[in-house]
Amino acid sequence: MFRTSDIVLIGVMVAAAAMTYTIKRDAGEQLAAVRKLQAQIRTEEETIDLLKADWSLLTQPARLQRLVERYQDQLGLEPANPHQFARIDSLPERPLTIEDITAADAAGKLIDPTRTGAVE
Repeated sequence: MFRTSDIVLIGVMVAAAAMTYTIKRDAGEQLAAVRKLQAQIRTEEETIDLLKADWSLLTQPARLQRLVERYQDQLGLEPANPHQFARIDSLPERPLTIEDITAADAAGKLIDPTRTGAVE
């Protein structure tokens, strides 16, 4: 009736059909996951747009001016005077951090050991 080769070929065909079905099912699940992520991304983008619009409304100069005038007694805000601003050369030099030191060392720049506190 059936030869051995026929039985083997039928087995291979059944295995191929099962494999095809499995791959198709996995691809469908992956497609559903991608669509779900795309929907989440769209929702996040819409939320970001809404928050940007809210921020734009909240930071309008006219609105802020009205708030300052309304709460002047509680806030005690005054316009800045020119003498309140410092010039760049009057500011103290920023101290070196470990990141500055390692970055300069990696770049091969010569570091003054008296500034880093590494004097022996």
